[in-house]
Amino acid sequence: MKQFLITMAGVFAGLVVFLIGVPVVLVGMALAAAAPQPVPSNTVLELDLRGALSDQSPNNPLWGLGRNSTSVMAIIETLRRAERDERIKGLLVRLPERGLEPGMADEIRQGFSRFRAAGKPVYAHSQGVYPAGVVTTTYMLGAAADEFWMQPGASLQVTGVATEDLFLRRFFDKYGVVPQYEQRQEYKNAVNGFLFSDYTAPHREATVSWLSSVYESNLAAAAADRKAEPVALRAALEAGPHGAEEALALKLIDKVGQVREAEEALLTKAGAGAKTVDFDDYVDARPDPDRGLTDAIALIEAEGPIVTGEDRGANPFTRGSAIYSDDLAKAILRAARSDKIKAIVLRVNSPGGSDTASEQILDAVRFAKAKGKPVVVSMSTYGASGGYWIASEASAIVAQPTTLTGSIGVYGGKFALGPALARHGVDVRQIGVGGDYAGAFGMGQPFTNAQREAFGGWMDRIYANFLGRVAAGRKLPPEQVAEIAKGRVWTGAQAKGVGLVDEVGGFYQAVARAKTLARIEGEIPLRRMTPSTGAFDTLRKALGVSGNSARTLMAAAWVFGDPRAQAVIDEVATARLRGEGQGMVLAPTPFR
Repeated sequence: MKQFLITMAGVFAGLVVFLIGVPVVLVGMALAAAAPQPVPSNTVLELDLRGALSDQSPNNPLWGLGRNSTSVMAIIETLRRAERDERIKGLLVRLPERGLEPGMADEIRQGFSRFRAAGKPVYAHSQGVYPAGVVTTTYMLGAAADEFWMQPGASLQVTGVATEDLFLRRFFDKYGVVPQYEQRQEYKNAVNGFLFSDYTAPHREATVSWLSSVYESNLAAAAADRKAEPVALRAALEAGPHGAEEALALKLIDKVGQVREAEEALLTKAGAGAKTVDFDDYVDARPDPDRGLTDAIALIEAEGPIVTGEDRGANPFTRGSAIYSDDLAKAILRAARSDKIKAIVLRVNSPGGSDTASEQILDAVRFAKAKGKPVVVSMSTYGASGGYWIASEASAIVAQPTTLTGSIGVYGGKFALGPALARHGVDVRQIGVGGDYAGAFGMGQPFTNAQREAFGGWMDRIYANFLGRVAAGRKLPPEQVAEIAKGRVWTGAQAKGVGLVDEVGGFYQAVARAKTLARIEGEIPLRRMTPSTGAFDTLRKALGVSGNSARTLMAAAWVFGDPRAQAVIDEVATARLRGEGQGMVLAPTPFR
């Protein structure tokens, strides 16, 4: 009894802390946001890119508690304000030790370029760049600065870009697992790791193609910013790894010094009395009295795998990094029906997901266009498969040169686990009524010939629908779409060449295209209409979902304390789609 009472007291204390403490923290955050610290007249902003980075700010208001994370959209919008702010004199950037996602890096580089064009210097400092991820993106961002610094003794290991895949077929064969998947077509390689023990020829061809495109794009941008000969720059980097001092001698960087020294140099350049302000603390506190009253362009953001339904806020501590078809479609429809909205910019960072969810969102895009509202899609790192489906009939598509897009294809299937389980004395039996197809997705046995034929016909229909959407939206002959589809992933630069995107560029190029299509002259505000949930509503929903809430609350402290935990949680949605979907328009995500 004593132990029981102690346990109950602990549970009660934990609930009190959560139910009272979290709201207090939220109120404190709100008060702090309402009264920002004044920005000094000579200010250098410090942007730290070493933490977690998403394309868009999370829809979940509780995600940021206790975390050091930011988003690409927040960075470029803040830089846009800083360009016009006379108090802001420069930007110091802390570079990560690994690579960033290419589309995100492209967008940030363009933000640096605009900031510098406003006459404000950018200094970048690195404590080393190591071969993890697409490291050429980190070097590209350093090269985009007025001065690229490295810490003494640090290592510059930017010698190329590589990706790695797991192939499980021999493992499955050893244990009797039978993977059964249909792919449309040969380049739709999201499940190749289940079916083969090595790259197929199309898989290898497509991967080498987009990897080369990303690599060459990064190096070309870096060479242009450093005013270097591209061939010479590439040769110097590939001859590495280099120490900081050697990199300086090869003119791959500009200065060797500690971050303190880089900061002092930029403060001196900024003028007497200059001070540093953390980038996340720099906010535009001016009220927006015209919000909702003036004509505007709607900004609607969508990041993550595409799923049906609405976000019910089951886990308040995740980023909400999924695209719920009900929520996104409603946001687009709301913008389409508003007399004050003259155009829509749909920001997409998605490898795809459910074909039915993608079609629901695409229908909302069609409705907006029918109401006379141009819809321009701005793609970040991913605008592939279902991410391309929702963009296919937009008024225009703008992608970064390294955006992974296209992947016009479908896959689906199951694992037949019965033979594997039988080896260990576990027998799977099935009873059903009705047609033979009713039990097709049971795990016990492989498809029968009739089931496989019926399932293949379903895949064919989804693929044909996808081709039809692209042909109609892009105004391309069906036979041309069939040739460039086949599940193949293209980069934005390649996609422009085959007619899948209209323009290579970033978010503000998409805004400019929307203004042109809507015949808007002069300045017009952006109005964010991204679906979101309030903090207290998020808590209410979480506490109303009994099983998930209990697990969420128990795991909260661990998640807050270990950023690696979120990486695992973020993969669950994609893994679930890949494993359970019988008809997925989902592309690989090699940068995650």
